[in-house]
Amino acid sequence: MRDGIEEDAPETPERSHRPRLLYPFETAPETGSGQAVEVAPGVLWLRQPLGGSLGFINVWAIADGEGWAVVDTGLQTKETSQAWRAAFAGALEGRPVTRVICTHLHPDHVGLAGWIARKFDVRLWMTRLEYFQCRMLVADTGREAPEDGVRFFHAAGWDDDAIENYKARFGGFGKAIYQMPDSYRRMSDGETFRIGDHDWRVVTGQGHSPDHACLWCPEMDVLISGDQVLPRISSNVSVHPTEPDADPLTDWITSLAKVKATVPDTVLVLPAHNDPFRGLHARIDHLIGGHERGLGRLEGKLAQPKRAIDVFGALFARPIGPDLLGMATGEALAHLNCLIGRGLATREIDGGGVNWYRAVG
Repeated sequence: MRDGIEEDAPETPERSHRPRLLYPFETAPETGSGQAVEVAPGVLWLRQPLGGSLGFINVWAIADGEGWAVVDTGLQTKETSQAWRAAFAGALEGRPVTRVICTHLHPDHVGLAGWIARKFDVRLWMTRLEYFQCRMLVADTGREAPEDGVRFFHAAGWDDDAIENYKARFGGFGKAIYQMPDSYRRMSDGETFRIGDHDWRVVTGQGHSPDHACLWCPEMDVLISGDQVLPRISSNVSVHPTEPDADPLTDWITSLAKVKATVPDTVLVLPAHNDPFRGLHARIDHLIGGHERGLGRLEGKLAQPKRAIDVFGALFARPIGPDLLGMATGEALAHLNCLIGRGLATREIDGGGVNWYRAVG
């Protein structure tokens, strides 16, 4: 899946060739219980509740002196804040949070960062692009949908009802995020810093978000991967109205190759969704291969000109209804822009402002 959309169209044998990953933990922490499973010395695995098909997000607490460094937080909801209170009294043993680290800007990762940081009077740690883009998107809360966004989705082939739905839902990003801290501690790619008894290195990636931070501890052979590498789903890689000509899929594929070249295959991967696993390199190869196969199917479908909404069948194994239309359109455009960047497709705008794509040659 890609955040709820199947990885490969049904005509491929892809799902029979998934890598055999090792899941070393028989028991997962109960979602929202405040209890944890220790996955490495001083590294705790907790689960916080999410709505929708994912159900939960994995968050991590790393022993840091007399307290805990928290990695990712879950959404700003009553259920999640209650779950954190249970964790503070339960698995975290009443010891304070020393810092809040967020892998990236999406609400399920940063939603309660401001609440926890203020509660314990500690710093938020993020990469620069993630922090400032999050602040920008939160500032859109309550705004009317911009005309640029309307033109963007009209160009993709959306009808009037879909665009009205976009207008009605616009500005909801910040509703799941507690007020962000007004300052932060910047993390940078390649930087190493100490948490408790161990050094952790920042490994960034792009495509799913602007500058997603993974945390790698060579001494413990552990990688906190956030959404950059997930064992059973592939994170959404989309083009958005703010940058309609972006090529996030090329960024994503390049980033996955970088993670593979940087981090050894022996690591225990701690992902934001699904379970901790081993088999990092095989999973990365599978993710890249799935996108490449999707690009090949898409190129074949462009023998005749198509709009973005006409190519879902080449990329997704399930019908796309109104609930998935925005995500599917963003992913389709990411693949289309990637083909254009490779010189394999072109885009033309008709007199009505709709984009049509066709394969070169």
